[in-house]
Amino acid sequence: MTDFMSRQQGHLMLGGRVDLNVLAARYGTPLELAYLPQITRQVHAMMGWAAQAARTTDYAGTFLYAYATKANFAADVVRTALEAGAHYETSAAADVEIAHHLWKQGILKADRMLICNGSKEAHYTDAILRLRRAGFSQVISVLDDLEEFATLRACPLPMQFGLREREAGNRDGSHPGNDRFGLTAAEMDAITAGVAGTPHAVVMYHAMIGSQVENADHFLTTLRASIRNYCELRQRVPTLRFFNYGGGTPTSGYRLDFEFDYTGFLTLLMEEMRALCAEYRVPMPDLVGEFGRYTVANHSLFLFDVGQVKAGAEGQPDWYLINGSLMVSAPDSVLVPDQRFIILPLDGWDRPVRAVRLGSRRTCDSDDVYPRPGNAPLMLPDSGVGTVIAVCGIGAYQQMISGRGGAHHCLSPEPRRIIFEEKEGRLVQRVEAAQSQADLMRLIGYQPARQPAPILPVHPPMWAPLTASRRAKTVRLRQRPVIAQAGIPT
Repeated sequence: MTDFMSRQQGHLMLGGRVDLNVLAARYGTPLELAYLPQITRQVHAMMGWAAQAARTTDYAGTFLYAYATKANFAADVVRTALEAGAHYETSAAADVEIAHHLWKQGILKADRMLICNGSKEAHYTDAILRLRRAGFSQVISVLDDLEEFATLRACPLPMQFGLREREAGNRDGSHPGNDRFGLTAAEMDAITAGVAGTPHAVVMYHAMIGSQVENADHFLTTLRASIRNYCELRQRVPTLRFFNYGGGTPTSGYRLDFEFDYTGFLTLLMEEMRALCAEYRVPMPDLVGEFGRYTVANHSLFLFDVGQVKAGAEGQPDWYLINGSLMVSAPDSVLVPDQRFIILPLDGWDRPVRAVRLGSRRTCDSDDVYPRPGNAPLMLPDSGVGTVIAVCGIGAYQQMISGRGGAHHCLSPEPRRIIFEEKEGRLVQRVEAAQSQADLMRLIGYQPARQPAPILPVHPPMWAPLTASRRAKTVRLRQRPVIAQAGIPT
């Protein structure tokens, strides 16, 4: 069905290898799943498309893949992206500290770039300087204002700088929030003049135009002026060697009908860059892409159980009330207008469908519904209570916005988390316990005298009353392996 979800013998499979029906029967719901091999697949696929585009266009520069870690800072996620060959893009001081730690451990290799984006307060620039003084030479501070430059240029060791173009942030008028980032042309000139005669160098030009840009022609049209600006600056600054076209690359994680020609887009970008570099008589730069959502959105999902069905108002869809909260687990469902998620039932594919909306049983908030009012309802099997659904595409930003490990709205607990990763060619799993009542109480300042009972049971699942045949099926599912046998394609 997608590049991360399939059905095999009536079961829903994540990555072609993890059986969601078996997991739901064995562990109950709610349940969060993270399938780390999908991250490796995303990185390698993009590198392959870029290599194909470079061959087609005879592009002389290299292509560099950077993981935008703000999408998901989880240690397993960052480590997997780095092991797959990604460079590291930061947006905050804490992120640089994580990178410093990973470098000392040998996980962040010394030859990988650390691209430091965003507005930088003192603790951010301090973290960059500590890392550089410790001996990591591949840190590139992408400057956002002149104050950052004044602080960082005082480093006695050679520093590499990038220049973020402010004009690119809202060139098409659809991203007004990006107006606050980057440098004007005059500020770029001031920095290049200030670097002259120092051990430092300006090496990167950064043009970030937006997020989830699904029209390749529009993507390139918006970047074209930035490519010209790069070429003009390269004529005056011979150390400039990277053109960072930022993020914006879309992901298949949110729509079943998603289509985007990644190779075609990269081919157009390289053709345009090659032609303009020839026009300005400058070398073709190495291209850097920053990938956040694209890297991690597809690797994770939630399983929820319908515990109650309520009739909707006259002329409105019915309510499927789930044992979780989308407001908490997938906050983009409330924060981002028209945000969509792929939601699939585990069973009942041969049953009639009914129009429904999902509502939370774990919060008392009228906004904790999906889809949002005014949007078309979901079409799900009419099986009602006991229906288990998979909410896909939640690997990017959702935990970071919600606050992983924290106390959430209405003290909705985080569910049991199962992480799948590949070790020496074998898929293995690790289970992390759900938040308990005691965990939540401690987070908000209470000191319980003894371990209280959980808020709500998370195991066994809240099934509908079982018939004899359904009880037998559930037993069989619990006995089946979670991970499919070798030979099933990933």
